[in-house]
Order: sequence, then C-alpha cells, then structure tokens
Amino acid sequence: MNPEKPQPVPPLHIISLGAGVQSSTMALMAAAGEIKPMPTCAIFADTQAEPASVMKWLDWLEKQLPFPVHRVTKGSLTAESLRVRQRVKTVGRPWSKSLIPAFVRHKDGTRGIMGRACTADFKLGVLLKKQKEIALIKRGQKTVGVISWIGISLDEVYRMKPSRDKWAANHYPLIERRMSRHDCLRWMERNRFPVPPRSACVYCPFHSDSEWRRLRDDEPQEFRKAVQFEKDLQAVKLISDKMSGVPFLHNSLRPLGEIEFTTDAERGQGDFFNAECEGMCGV
Repeated sequence: MNPEKPQPVPPLHIISLGAGVQSSTMALMAAAGEIKPMPTCAIFADTQAEPASVMKWLDWLEKQLPFPVHRVTKGSLTAESLRVRQRVKTVGRPWSKSLIPAFVRHKDGTRGIMGRACTADFKLGVLLKKQKEIALIKRGQKTVGVISWIGISLDEVYRMKPSRDKWAANHYPLIERRMSRHDCLRWMERNRFPVPPRSACVYCPFHSDSEWRRLRDDEPQEFRKAVQFEKDLQAVKLISDKMSGVPFLHNSLRPLGEIEFTTDAERGQGDFFNAECEGMCGV
C-alpha cells in the first residue's frame, strides 16, 4: 500500500506592519472582515528609533486585532549608525557605516547623499527572517509559503514591487480596493478610530518640512533626539571619514535645530519619505 501523498501547505498571510496610516488601516480592515482571509499575524520591525507616538499607537493597535503582532528588531539603528569601527588590515584608520540617507555638503561645495541601508537591514531583513520562521520556510524553498500584505495605497502605486524571494509573494490589498491614503483616513474616521501617526524614525532625512515641524511642535523630546543625532553623526563622520563631507538631516544642508520649517508648498519640497521607503517604514 502506497503511503498517503503529503498535501501542500497553503501559504500564510502575514501583514508587514509599519504602524502608519496605510498598514494600520489594512490591519483593522482585516480584523473587521473587510479584507480576507484573516491574516495569520502581523510583523512590526522596530528600529528602536521610532518616536514615542508610534510605539504608543502600536500598543493600542495590538489590542484591536484578533491576530498576534510580532515585534522584531535587529537592534538600535541609532547606535549602529554612530558606531566607529577599526579596520583590521589598516591600523589607525577608523570607519563607520552609512546607514541612513543623510544629505552631505562636500568641501568643494557640492551636494551628495550618504548610502542607505536602514530599510534593507533594519526593516526588510528582520521582517523576512521572522516570516521564514513563522511559515517554516525551508532552505532553498521555491514554493510560495508566505503572502506578504504590504500597505501601499493607490497614490503610491509606483512603489509596488514583486518579491525577490520565491517562497514569498507580495500582496497589496489597498491597491486592489483602489484606496488612497486619504481613503484610509476616511475609513478610520467612519469607524471612529483615532488617526495613526506617521511611522518613521525620528531622524529620517526623508521627512518633509511639515513632518519636521509637526515633530518639533508635537513631540519636542523626539525632535531634540533628532537634533542631537545629527550632531553625533557629524562627530562620527569627522573621526571616521576625515570629514570629506558634512552630513545633515535636512535637504537645505543647515543644522536641524536652526531651521524655521515652512510648509511643503511654500518650499516646493515634496514628501521624500513616501517616495523612498519602499512601503516598509511609513505606511
């Protein structure tokens, strides 16, 4: 008698939770049965650099959901960004990683931008690792074991990307429902939910002027952290990069604490964050 042929295991539906407007709306819609099937869980990647408002919101959101929220972290993005390393082969030449895309003013007056690895290392990497753990993904697996829900809305459709891993498939429920960020806010209002905060690290260089001003006025303690981080980053780059360029968190290449922020319309500055963070940080 032939042994019974093992049946394929259906893929798990897992929310990539940024804890911002879009992914929070998506999770609450799933909880209400408006998006199906019910997810197995949600995963929040904590950079340990989000403002207090985001973590407070996440505490509230977890209590509204019938599925678990797993918080994962690679550690402190702040500490890693400011860590000075020593080269093994070249004595006396320290170096530091460029993790956030800070704007740079070079000695010759030209502008630049630092390398960016924060999303890949501190968001995507830990999210994928946890997805593989939960779904029991095997090494080299090529069948889809995870349907990853990503909270990109219709106004950000250009950010949609297929999964680079054969064991996972990206799913965009808000796009399917043709919901914009504004539609998400209206859904939250209709269901009498509070307005979620913008989810992003306190010192993200892709903040618009409006977001910097909101952080300064509404969360002054978090804004002071960003001001101090900019000073600390400049000090680290002075040691490790011989100050070939001075990093700044604001596109104007001026110290953050000295800027009088205006509206995006007044400055002609778009929301760099929404255009850059691949649906994993501020959604």
